[in-house]
Amino acid sequence: MKRVRVGIIFGGRSGEHEISLMSARSIVDALDRERYEAVLIGIDPEGRWHLEDAGRALLGGPGAPLELDTAAPELAMQPGGGALLPAGAPGAAPIDVFFPVLHGTYGEDGTVQGLLEMAGLPYVGSGVLGSAIGMDKDVAKRLLRDAGLLVADYRVVQARQWARPGAAAALEAEVAARLGWPCFVKPANAGSSVGVHKVKTAAALAAAVTDALRYDRKVLVERAVVGAREIEVAVLGNDAPEASVPGEVVPNAEFYSYQAKYIDADGARLVIPAALTPEQAAEARALAVRAFQALELAGMARVDFLMEQGSGTLYLNEVNTIPGFTKISMYPKMWEHSGLGYRDLVSRLIELALERHAARSALSTRYLPET
Repeated sequence: MKRVRVGIIFGGRSGEHEISLMSARSIVDALDRERYEAVLIGIDPEGRWHLEDAGRALLGGPGAPLELDTAAPELAMQPGGGALLPAGAPGAAPIDVFFPVLHGTYGEDGTVQGLLEMAGLPYVGSGVLGSAIGMDKDVAKRLLRDAGLLVADYRVVQARQWARPGAAAALEAEVAARLGWPCFVKPANAGSSVGVHKVKTAAALAAAVTDALRYDRKVLVERAVVGAREIEVAVLGNDAPEASVPGEVVPNAEFYSYQAKYIDADGARLVIPAALTPEQAAEARALAVRAFQALELAGMARVDFLMEQGSGTLYLNEVNTIPGFTKISMYPKMWEHSGLGYRDLVSRLIELALERHAARSALSTRYLPET
């Protein structure tokens, strides 16, 4: 049987570049070699696409991040044929399906998805709209509220507003009156807790907003949920998505920061399944599926909640359309505890990508008026 050629796109122009190298390596290691052939496509920090030599990329041994060779041949896209061609080459074998493993901007935000759509190529995960919405925390929260899901109250700060005289003082007064202390400051379009600050006093607010604006031109200032537990649910599917058992992140610091996620080995404990009542677990799963559908997502997403102390109320915090995908990341671990192992999960995502592409390809792209 002819193997399916899977173009694994990794790296990217993002503050989460290194995380992508780790996630992509895990996917490469897990691919069923009898069914799939991996083609490694690295995007360097300057945005150039390279056809990577698999032997060199895998030098670090199982589990080590992929090695991105910026001297590897650069690629150009051939629309319609599924081929990514080394510059100047007369041709290349087509790629059957793409697996973007690009966390954050220029990868998780609809940009790469739009490129693949324009070229008529199948790919894993959400489309342009769902990816863009999922990346923008402000727009996502607006749609989630409209769908009847609870989100913590927040205020948006635009870069143009922050540059006006008196903006910092006005924001301090509004936060004190409306959101209270502590609050969280976060870029609207970033992941992995990049640029996120827990702000305890008015004196620290301006510096946190200024830092967050280094990563995006729109920042959220958000009410802190009292004594919040961080509950996560993995969702998988297209038209009929399913939810995994919930998991819980228990940070050893004040919140689940970039340091706790990727640098400090003792930064947090991951508890799967989360210690919830059957009713609470069912509610989290149902809300995760509702969020997935409300935001027009496909393939996969990790849906993150904040559970308020005492009341047990679940506030939807954010969705991740390309969640961390190392073998110890929450998304695959939650599916493992739900009975779907890592290798089968990767295969299922590829199947969902091809299924979705086939359905979209059946749509007419020409209008022929009745005569």
